[in-house]
Amino acid sequence: MALRHKKVTSVENSINDSFRNMPEDDLFEFAEFDETAAERSGYSNYSYWRSTFQVFFKNKVAVALLIVIGVTLLFTFIQPILPGQRSATEIVNDASGMQIRNQVPNAEFWFGTNSIGQDLWSRVWSGTRTSLLIGFAVALTEAVLGILMGVLWGYVRKLDRLFTEIYNVLDNIPQTVVLILFSYIMRPSVSTLVFAMCLTGWLDMARFIRNQIIIIRDRDYNLASRCLGTPTHRIMVKNLLPYLVSVIMMRMALAIPAAIGNEVFLTYIGLGLPVSIPSLGNLINEGRILMTSADLRYQLFFPAIALSVVTISFYIIGNAFADASDPKNHI
Repeated sequence: MALRHKKVTSVENSINDSFRNMPEDDLFEFAEFDETAAERSGYSNYSYWRSTFQVFFKNKVAVALLIVIGVTLLFTFIQPILPGQRSATEIVNDASGMQIRNQVPNAEFWFGTNSIGQDLWSRVWSGTRTSLLIGFAVALTEAVLGILMGVLWGYVRKLDRLFTEIYNVLDNIPQTVVLILFSYIMRPSVSTLVFAMCLTGWLDMARFIRNQIIIIRDRDYNLASRCLGTPTHRIMVKNLLPYLVSVIMMRMALAIPAAIGNEVFLTYIGLGLPVSIPSLGNLINEGRILMTSADLRYQLFFPAIALSVVTISFYIIGNAFADASDPKNHI
């Protein structure tokens, strides 16, 4: 141990002697200041939306379902103009003039025909188009009303009591009762269903947004903005809403299948769209009546599959996008 210690000490002494004998100009050199390099070191190319989409596209299941929904939406709108397509309300007759009723799926009628000879292929796509139109209209209306009312309700303290009373009154009226009443009072149509669903549908969104706003409204950066004289609307748009992007997108995505489910329910109890307007609710209700006949169950299976694909896809995509838009999941 003593010998080893002497060797280490001798090496250190020789190194120190070499540095002492070296001129100072060889030991140090001045680093020049580069302004452009300093700017590059402090620059960040982070983008919230780019990072959000990068995280989202890593979810292969959600991306696959997004492609399915995109193709479905595209095909529902181009299907009527494709060659060889029948109208959803056209009654198909054979060469003798008789209606081709309850024709099982074959090469000519891919989804078969119903009890009055209408092509189910065309009716399923037309019904999907109608139901998606209702779902998107309801989700967009609920989002606009819910976000606007929720932000005002949560941030403007003077409006808290007023909005609370309005919420308590409307929330105690079951949405089912509202849907039934408006279906009786107004003429059954797509606009009637959308209006009835949106009349009270925005309440849940508004209450949720209000609760989230209350949590973050008194944070330091919001207090600083108010002290600096920042307008209220700018604080809402710039400081509050960006924190709620994930939950807003998720609730909008879930509102679409919920609206389609309400349309199916109203049709099930006989208060939905008229039979002349194909919808997934109408098709499922017609197929439900034929469930006891094994040869005719295909009339329920095809619209039920279309409804399941749409609702499950939106549910998974909404949850995946909500997770992706959460900044905590960004790199």
